[in-house]
Amino acid sequence: MNSICILGGGSWGTALSIVLAKKGYNVDLWLRDKKQCEEINMTRENLKYLRGVLLPNNITAVDDIIKAVSNKKIIVSAVPSHAIREVLKTIKNHTSEEPIIVNVAKGIEVDTLLRISEIVKEEIPKAEYTALSGPSHAEEVARDIPTTVVAASTKKAVAEYIQDVFMTPKFRVYTNPDVIGVELGGALKNVIALGAGISDGLGYGDNTKAALMNRGFVEIARIGEAMGANKLTFAGLSGIGDLIVTCTSMHSRNRRAGILIGQGYSLEEAIESIGMVVEGIKTTKAAFQLSQKYDVVMPITEEIYRVLYEEADVKNSVVNLMLRDKTHEIEDIVNEDQFLW
Repeated sequence: MNSICILGGGSWGTALSIVLAKKGYNVDLWLRDKKQCEEINMTRENLKYLRGVLLPNNITAVDDIIKAVSNKKIIVSAVPSHAIREVLKTIKNHTSEEPIIVNVAKGIEVDTLLRISEIVKEEIPKAEYTALSGPSHAEEVARDIPTTVVAASTKKAVAEYIQDVFMTPKFRVYTNPDVIGVELGGALKNVIALGAGISDGLGYGDNTKAALMNRGFVEIARIGEAMGANKLTFAGLSGIGDLIVTCTSMHSRNRRAGILIGQGYSLEEAIESIGMVVEGIKTTKAAFQLSQKYDVVMPITEEIYRVLYEEADVKNSVVNLMLRDKTHEIEDIVNEDQFLW
């Protein structure tokens, strides 16, 4: 019970291993690269993803995934969303009887349009599931900068258990039963962050970005409600909280990639320059497909999709958004006749 496995040794997986290690847990941090494991264990740093932060001695980097998950009650999945099914297939016959899988990646499976909790349910149905999400850049969490996140599970006891495991004076954890909303908020804000970066790259100002973030938030809540989420969740940490930090911070890979695209770099050049997974790129495709599946109007998402996948001109996309048909700001209020105009 005092040993936890974290799958994925990127910046976020490493930062969370530090949080848990400082609480006294022994952490097995799994990475595919044996050489990188040896480097981490020798230098006590993840030089590739989190340079300058020392890792406590009770973190051990391992390249044997079966060894990493064996006899672990808690398995933290910090691999990119597009890789999680492959990883789950590998470990499914080697976990404890009823493991708790804590997912910290933010994305949607493009081929199936499934949320990560749904993938876990398909691959390891015996597992309990928690999504840990919120405005939490690894670079700050690893350096003990105060951060708040939310643990979402359909079972209150599981959410509160994970809350207790992760909570520290510098890492505050709330709970939420709305797994759908927490997962969608965490995934879809990356799409809007790409747009915010593109706006910055074009040289637009604060007015533009504020409008983009606000109307992007409306789109997230709109598709979320259509998929069964509680609208109030999007006003929380995994919704507007994560949206703010991802659209405004240079720690955000999605925003940085968007800046490069706005400056005229190709999608491939932007990805190469960032050097790490930019979750929002694949999520944009999934979000666009979800908007069609659920017949939900998501104009910002559609234009970002066209820029990324159809080589649309970013300036034309801005014009398209600004010259859409006139409408009310909050259509639901008007449609429900709460105001007599």
